[in-house]
Amino acid sequence: MDIPSIETFLFVAKKQSFSLTAEALYLTQPAISKRIASLESELDCKLFDRVKKKIMLTEAGQIFLPRAQNIIEELKAGKNALSEMDDLVSGELDIATSHHIGLHYLPPILKKFVNQYPKVDLKLNFMESESACHAVENAEIELAVITLPIEPIATLVQSKIWEDPLTFVVHNNHCLLDERKQVNGINTLLTHEDIEKLTQFPAILSEKGTYTRQLIDAYFHQSGMDVQVKLSNNYLETIKMMVSVGLGWSVLPQTLIDSTLTAITIPGFNAHRSLGIVTHKNRTLSHVAQKMSELITKAI
Repeated sequence: MDIPSIETFLFVAKKQSFSLTAEALYLTQPAISKRIASLESELDCKLFDRVKKKIMLTEAGQIFLPRAQNIIEELKAGKNALSEMDDLVSGELDIATSHHIGLHYLPPILKKFVNQYPKVDLKLNFMESESACHAVENAEIELAVITLPIEPIATLVQSKIWEDPLTFVVHNNHCLLDERKQVNGINTLLTHEDIEKLTQFPAILSEKGTYTRQLIDAYFHQSGMDVQVKLSNNYLETIKMMVSVGLGWSVLPQTLIDSTLTAITIPGFNAHRSLGIVTHKNRTLSHVAQKMSELITKAI
């Protein structure tokens, strides 16, 4: 039973005329007759009698009339409720994010979201990007804001929001800098030969299997260099601290570089992470998740 046929029935019942109904709905009279005939066929009863030039409701038509009116009224109420959803954003929203993104990218977005939608119970789950992808795949999390997988995952939708360039870093008093008479904290340009020297010192990198580590390993594999990994850790802020006190060198996002580290520029090294939103292809986002996604996207 289609809505246009029910609306046409109500118009004919009100105007008691097929021609006037056709004018009101900007349709031809045969189109109106076809709709009524289709409705009568579906209901298996006659809705109108045609006596001379007068259109009259049958007994069945009179019984159906208030119910048809209720159907249209409910439809209108449903449309109005949907249009008012922005004023009624409430419920729970579980999202996942990495510590780095949660600390350096999301705070102003989360603040805006909480202010705009105070009735939403927001739950922020900190986890590794790889684990977050699995959680979205398994419908445990509706939306994740993470480092995007290097290779697309078939079941996921990946929306890039930020580019996150990576750079080599050492502590300010590293002996390699002393050899080149560099000033502490200044971005330093090194050659391929210098990087070979650097690899003789211990490195502190993200753990094997992470998207960040994959980018770093790919560079060294292509360069034919071996790296001495002293420590592995997935908290980039922790790696930054360990590098700054001289426990090793690393490759970190440029957003983490400050006066406690010396960034090293290497010709040909342009690795970067893509950060953004991950959702499931077959899952329709809740209204609150859509609102969060919109705020994140506007942050570009």
